[in-house]
Amino acid sequence: MRRMLVGMSQEKLGEGLGLTFQQIQKYEKGANRIGASRLYQIGRVLGVPVEFFYEGVQIEAASEDGGFAEAEPANFDLDMLSTSEGIQLNSAFFAIRDPKVRKRILDLVKALGEAEGREASGTPGEVRREGGESAGGADGAD
Repeated sequence: MRRMLVGMSQEKLGEGLGLTFQQIQKYEKGANRIGASRLYQIGRVLGVPVEFFYEGVQIEAASEDGGFAEAEPANFDLDMLSTSEGIQLNSAFFAIRDPKVRKRILDLVKALGEAEGREASGTPGEVRREGGESAGGADGAD
């Protein structure tokens, strides 16, 4: 993803890591796992800290009976991120320098996604009037 955002080819990334572009393809498709040291190297070549690869990942405390069992997969589609539209969206978003503006855009997108999810499931949502006051919630009360 970051590789595509900076316009770097798989071949160029591979050269920076001493790998073939085929190996980079396997990493990107998830066919091969990436070890910690390799992830660090990838971050250096792409100019990002290792934490970049974990943005948005929620870490949950291991339950007593769950041990190291893997959590349920998150509800998002990574394939969308590698589409032309996904790359354009990410490029435009990260071009915004003000973190407050990025946060407001993120909140807007989340709200739109939640509203669409409610629409699809038939669950009524709350409509907000200008100024933020409620125009009736799920129970129909004002």
